Amino acid sequence: MANDDLAWLSAVELATAIRTRKISPVEITEALLARIEQLNPKLNALVTVANGAAMCAARKAEEAVMHGDAIGPLHGVPLHVKDNLYVADSRTTFGSKLFEDNVTIEDCPTVKRMRAAGMIVIGRTNTPEFGWKGVTDNRVFGPTRNPWNTGLTPGGSSGGAAAAVAAGLGPIGLGTDGGGSLRIPASFCGVVGFKASFGRVPNWPGSGGAMLRHIGAITRTVADQALALDLIGVPDSADLLALPPTGVNFSADLDSGIRGKRIAFSPDLGYARVEPETAAICRRTAERFAETGAQVEEVTLDWRDPYEAWSVFFYGTAAATMEKQLPTKGELLDPGFKRVVEQGLKLRGVDFANALAARHELWERVRRVYEQFDLLLCPTLAVPPFAVGQNDADPVDGQRFGPLQWTQFSYPFNLTGQPAASIPAGWTKSGLPIGAQIVGDRYADQLVLQAARSWEQVQPWSDKRPPLAIASRE
Repeated sequence: MANDDLAWLSAVELATAIRTRKISPVEITEALLARIEQLNPKLNALVTVANGAAMCAARKAEEAVMHGDAIGPLHGVPLHVKDNLYVADSRTTFGSKLFEDNVTIEDCPTVKRMRAAGMIVIGRTNTPEFGWKGVTDNRVFGPTRNPWNTGLTPGGSSGGAAAAVAAGLGPIGLGTDGGGSLRIPASFCGVVGFKASFGRVPNWPGSGGAMLRHIGAITRTVADQALALDLIGVPDSADLLALPPTGVNFSADLDSGIRGKRIAFSPDLGYARVEPETAAICRRTAERFAETGAQVEEVTLDWRDPYEAWSVFFYGTAAATMEKQLPTKGELLDPGFKRVVEQGLKLRGVDFANALAARHELWERVRRVYEQFDLLLCPTLAVPPFAVGQNDADPVDGQRFGPLQWTQFSYPFNLTGQPAASIPAGWTKSGLPIGAQIVGDRYADQLVLQAARSWEQVQPWSDKRPPLAIASRE
């Protein structure tokens, strides 16, 4: 099989082909490493490539297949991991000059489980410093670029993972999401980003930021998302806030469909301003969702933007992380991140109490939607991808967005902890991807994945290839 064909197989397809000995782990790993060497200089999606370790693991994986050993469900399939998650014997920089030479000595639970399933870590993907913004660049590695247009950002903070998956540099990328960081880049790159219910996937090491953070996967297919959650959605004693086991096989029940389910469509969550073409694409998605057999109804919501409450937790965490470093090493920080830290240091205990009260108030409004509906559908973001070098989106109708206000659809669901997936909704006239977001009630991870799979069958996107990938074949 040609290298280019291997690059576009899903993780499930690769695992099946390996198990049936149609292709080998060595063949796959060599093909993807060659593709990374060719395309990554144009994208800067991967910041560390584990050539030697990956090939060593691939050879061992191949030997296991040939000897008929018991193998895991993703045996021999390549994996890349965001540069803020612990990987044993790997440089983990968090995108920060402060940790430029930091080597972590053990896997976080998520990586550990993926390795136990047979996956091979081929590299680390780029992130803004400590994931502080919705685009991907930092002072250690520079900016990551969008494979649909390299002059544009892939979003963030898991932008390296989304760009890599979209460009065929690996079928699964692990990332994190504290305010949209799996869903934002999935929308900008035309792939699938899913944050499961808070606590479903173990968080480690624990921190104040773990109050909002979800660890999850970015993939090209919903089946890969379901299998990933089967593997990583298992409690771990290291996580104080982990949920108990679900007893659900997400992969086995993926194609059950959503016929008869009630979906609330909100174009704005009651407060958001959306770029017109993005709004039109998401509205068409809502209209076509009826083809899944679900009942879709547009709703008017009375929600208020919870940015202030979310930012208290976010800024406070940044301040707690950097307080001791700021006086002597503050000049090494991204200036924007430094301002976030300084703002966080001004917060008072009463600010956190008020933010917690606002969090509960938000949930009171959100939960009422699920008294009548099974799912909520809305845009993932207010805008299509914008230029590399910007932290925030271009103005819409002459009005500028405040910091991160173009992500008004994502961070509310970090405060509520609900499962939420960004799926490709369509492409703009200029060929840029737009995402729609499916949000489930608390703990309704299975239903969100089933809805995403149903949409994938209505409007398949797996045959869409970014221009960068097409040019690489010529």
